[in-house]
Amino acid sequence: QVQLVESGGGLVQAGGSLRLSCAASGNILRIDTMDWYRQAPGKQRELVAYIGSSGSTNYVDSVKGRFTISRDNAKNTVYLQMNSLKPEDTAVYYCNAEALTLGSRWSANYWGQGTQVTVSS
Repeated sequence: QVQLVESGGGLVQAGGSLRLSCAASGNILRIDTMDWYRQAPGKQRELVAYIGSSGSTNYVDSVKGRFTISRDNAKNTVYLQMNSLKPEDTAVYYCNAEALTLGSRWSANYWGQGTQVTVSS
């Protein structure tokens, strides 16, 4: 199994920055994709940013130019640098990873517990 632990959330004023981290641990043989999702109250969970094993990235339109996803494969960690934050970025942010673990034939999907990001106006 894989455990994902997020950190770095908090309260920030509009225009400010936060950096989220998500560290994966467990009997990991390989991590394929690592993503950040968010869920605001009363809304569906949405994919915010994606990074593939080769480093390719993609973002939801609303965060392009403001957020940057990166990963450190040696540390099994993914980051989300969030700049120019807006009140509408307020949500619980979840880390997601697709990983192959020891003894498994196929990769599986894993979720972190979430970290709250609140942007005040």
